[in-house]
Amino acid sequence: MSIVLRQRTAVALRIDLVGLAPQQLAGKSGGEIARIELALGRRRVALGDLFDVQSDGGGTLVLQTLGDQFDRIGAGLAGGEIRVEGDAGAYLGLRASGGRIVVTGNAGPYAACGLAAGTVEIGGDAGDFLGAALPGEHNGMSGGIVLVRGSAGARAADHMRRGMILVEGDCGDHAGARMGGGTLAVLGRIGARPGYAMRRGTLIGLGAAPVPAITFNDCGMHRLGFLALLRRAWADVPSPRFAALERADVRVRRWVGDLGFGGQGEVLHWSA
Repeated sequence: MSIVLRQRTAVALRIDLVGLAPQQLAGKSGGEIARIELALGRRRVALGDLFDVQSDGGGTLVLQTLGDQFDRIGAGLAGGEIRVEGDAGAYLGLRASGGRIVVTGNAGPYAACGLAAGTVEIGGDAGDFLGAALPGEHNGMSGGIVLVRGSAGARAADHMRRGMILVEGDCGDHAGARMGGGTLAVLGRIGARPGYAMRRGTLIGLGAAPVPAITFNDCGMHRLGFLALLRRAWADVPSPRFAALERADVRVRRWVGDLGFGGQGEVLHWSA
């Protein structure tokens, strides 16, 4: 049971897809969905002018896109599933409180911004501010799970409160900046100034050792019991690369900070 929107023609302007969550489309016919108006620049256009619509009233929304012009896909999602076959624009899953979003391609900046619950899976790369707070706000992701099979841009988990972000590739500069809680784990390289201004939370580098600023206290090598629980949780995540770490050693190098901001967060290098 699904609703399939197949993009008919490419567009140059950005399009806001807020309001196209499965719970808002459930029970509507294809004709009703095709008449929904979208903002295209300064104009309003019918959804059916851009997409071929097939609907059987199901709880799964499938978007087949030709580019990354579509913003706020899955914004406010509370349940059901959205599958994007292609790329997604900015603000993917903005303030979602449940359900599942799967993108086969890349996602733009602010993906999973303010996520409260649910799952977001990105098959390609994610832009800057993954799981972060909106500009001017101080509360980023507060729950849920985000999985990126590619790399993430700068300031991933900025202002993150709770939840878990897993990145199979690399992560840009200022990863975990201003974190107040939650977990960011990166299998690849982590850019400059990881954990900048973080107060709480955990940033884990499982590839090359991260290089925290001098405002982090090097606490040496430790065996941390909670990592054994964490790796068991990773076994349930749809990521073979993280699941393969189930038998990894739990001995890690630990830095605590950011002491320049009175922080009690931690940056870990878990050589797995």
